[in-house]
Amino acid sequence: MFSKLKEKLKNWTKKFIEKESVEVEEKIEIKKEIETQKIEEEIKLPLKIKIKEEIKIKEEQEKKPEQNFISRAISKLNKVKISEKEFEVYGEELEMLLLENNVALEVAEKIIKELKSRIVGKDFLKKEVEFEIKDTIREIIEEILIEPFDIVEKIKTRDDDKKPFIILFCGINGTGKTTSIAKISELLKQKNVSNILAAADTFRAAAIDQLKEHGKKLGIKVIANEYGSDPASVAFDAIKYAEKNKIDCVLIDTAGRMHTAKNLISQIEKISRVCKPDLKIYVGESTTGNDAIEQIKTFNFAIGIDGIILSKADIDEKGGTALSVGYVTKKPILFLGTGQEYHELEIFNKDKFIEKLGL
Repeated sequence: MFSKLKEKLKNWTKKFIEKESVEVEEKIEIKKEIETQKIEEEIKLPLKIKIKEEIKIKEEQEKKPEQNFISRAISKLNKVKISEKEFEVYGEELEMLLLENNVALEVAEKIIKELKSRIVGKDFLKKEVEFEIKDTIREIIEEILIEPFDIVEKIKTRDDDKKPFIILFCGINGTGKTTSIAKISELLKQKNVSNILAAADTFRAAAIDQLKEHGKKLGIKVIANEYGSDPASVAFDAIKYAEKNKIDCVLIDTAGRMHTAKNLISQIEKISRVCKPDLKIYVGESTTGNDAIEQIKTFNFAIGIDGIILSKADIDEKGGTALSVGYVTKKPILFLGTGQEYHELEIFNKDKFIEKLGL
């Protein structure tokens, strides 16, 4: 992921150092001319005045030692400064690199803007330019990504232990939402958190059958109704069943709906109002890229999501979607789906993710 970043930073470093070296040489030449002029003027001075000045200079140096001309020149040679004009060129290249890696445009622009504010006009040691830029980009990404919370811990430490902990899942068609719900169900089961599944996706008959099949494999109860029935009533029935049977958690599957389908978005708003979920989780694809922005914005506006699961992370070689959805929602990515098996659900690790980006 971001395999070109390291090479790009090296090229930047080389250009900055070469430019600075030329500028320093020019400055040295100018200073040499000034020194020569000074010497010529000093020769003309009466000897007494010259001696007096030398004594005064010596006394000042003894009081406060300063670098001589050569030391100052060497110090300058070891430093580089990135100008605003230079950054514009290299910033455009970095922005293109981010876009190529599925980072949404507005997020790429945010990263470039932040990077510019932190490195332009700042002195860097030549040998540390590449490290400093990479480290700055890493800091910006760390600030964008929110540390994930522990779902199991939230369930076990809930305030009202008389009612089940309710998790509502949403997302568009084909993102692996139902499979992700089954994975969460298996995770909770392994952590001794009892749970049931609510087949509130009554928009597709196949979705009910799919969830029932998962429930059968996992040994988990599925509350379902007929195809076309009111999804809010299915979710409500599941909650009542959990209350009666002292089940810890209810996982509600909803119809995969396009973010542009206003009637379906209204439907999920109704489910959320009726069920009052403790958590609302958006499920999207890691490979979606720029499209993920508008999708997640719509769901977040409609119901206010609390966390994110990104499926198909095992086939994502870029990683930009995670940055995009994290930036837009300011909500944590909780899990990465890394395959079709129930155990292939990886807790999102911010440091590990940044490491994969080559930073």
